[in-house]
Parts: sequence; C-alpha cells; structure tokens
Amino acid sequence: MGVVDGIGSTVKEFRSFILKANAIDLAIGVAIGVAFTAVVTAIVKGFFTPLIAAFFGRSNFSTLYFTVNGSHILYGLVINAIFTLLIVGLVLFFLVVKPMAVMKRRNGYEAPVDPEMAACPACLTSINVGASRCPACTESLAADWSSAS
Repeated sequence: MGVVDGIGSTVKEFRSFILKANAIDLAIGVAIGVAFTAVVTAIVKGFFTPLIAAFFGRSNFSTLYFTVNGSHILYGLVINAIFTLLIVGLVLFFLVVKPMAVMKRRNGYEAPVDPEMAACPACLTSINVGASRCPACTESLAADWSSAS
C-alpha cells in the first residue's frame, strides 16, 4: 500500500507543479516564441533574402571560402550569420519592440523613472539621493547630504 500512496502523492505534487502560473506562463511563452520564430523566418526568407540577392547578386554566402594550407576558411557562413542577426534584430525591433512601446504609452504603462543620483561627499561615488549610507565607503550621510553637494 505504501507504493500506491507514494505514487498518489507524486501525482498530486506533479499536478500542483503543472498548474502553477509560472509553468503555464512559460509554456505559453515558448509556444508563442516558436510561432513568432516561424513568422520572422518567413519574413527574412521571403522578403529580405531576395533583397540581399538583388543587391549582392547572391542570397546565400555559405559557399564562400578561401584556402590556407589546404584548410577551407568558410567566411561565407559568418557573413550569413551576421546578415541573419541584423535582419532578425531589425524585424523584431520594428515589428515588436516599437509597437509594444507605443501600446504601453497609450495604455498608461510608463517606464519606471531612474532615481535621482548625487555624488557621495566622502568618496564621490554616484548614489541615490535618498540613501542614508554610501554603499561604497559606508559613510553615514546626513538627511540633507545631497543638497550640500
């Protein structure tokens, strides 16, 4: 009977783990990420790769190499990786980051404001003006230390 109880408690523990919001959010994020990867890949292959081919005469640089002492140095793979990185970065920036920033601004989600900083009078380290002790030199600071600077 102890084995059955052990299995039952393990199943309950697994169910508790799966139903946690973090696990579900992660699963949804991965699924959306996979779908979004397919969209970005289609945009790169269907739009940007033909543009590169129009400008450079070829859309795939992976076959470019030079030989040193019988070894093939495949610099074309590096060129392909750099183009892919730049294109994916541009697509993500203009199709995701910029529109999300506009949506956040419209819906009132502003970025947190950076705290006001001032130099510690003892060591000149830049610290938050609301601090009562410097984290660098541990100098105890007066209540109005930042206005004295």
